[in-house]
Amino acid sequence: MAALEPEDFAALEPHLEVVKLRRRQVLCETGETLRYAYFPHDTVISLVAVMEDGSSAEMSICGREGVVGLLTALISRQSFGRYIVQIDGTASRIEVNKMHEIGNARPSIRRVLWHFLEAIMARILQSVACNALHSVEARCCRLILSTDDRTDQDVLPLTHEFLAERLGVQRSTVSAVMGRLQAAELIRQGRGGIIVADRARLEGAACECYRRIHNTFERLLPRTFTKG
Repeated sequence: MAALEPEDFAALEPHLEVVKLRRRQVLCETGETLRYAYFPHDTVISLVAVMEDGSSAEMSICGREGVVGLLTALISRQSFGRYIVQIDGTASRIEVNKMHEIGNARPSIRRVLWHFLEAIMARILQSVACNALHSVEARCCRLILSTDDRTDQDVLPLTHEFLAERLGVQRSTVSAVMGRLQAAELIRQGRGGIIVADRARLEGAACECYRRIHNTFERLLPRTFTKG
């Protein structure tokens, strides 16, 4: 929403409802009709592919930099996967039909949505290359940084199990990586989660994909990663 002009936000505001979201809350199941689009404030929402055997994998993720549930069902309104909350927080939601109605009436809103679509496609394609070419440690640093971008919490609620699910590796692998990052004083770990101790050095340890994706969003959707 931060990328919207004031008059565009004013057109949306009467139709927005602020809701509290909890970790593991399912907003929409695969194949269901999407009723709402969500603009996260400090929460993080994943779009997950659920296989026939019950296994799942993350296809996309969104926080304050975007809108959830609007672009993956442009025509059919049918959810391509399961939308699930990854981090507690709040979001503004709007009925999908109303969002499309306002977007169709206001070209400037439609233009922002196209910018978001381009940024999302760039992130997905970059992530394909990242998963194939970069180490688990570099990808883990990228994940921690991107989570820090999306929340105002000092302690990031990231467990080893959660990181393993996101990275597609064993929990023991994540534990080893996190031990090395803590020993290098890049992070601190506690019962509540992870604290970024040295952000500059953590960015240096992350793969180039973090900065490339971040810069793409800042170019296409200015102010969306601004914290606070």
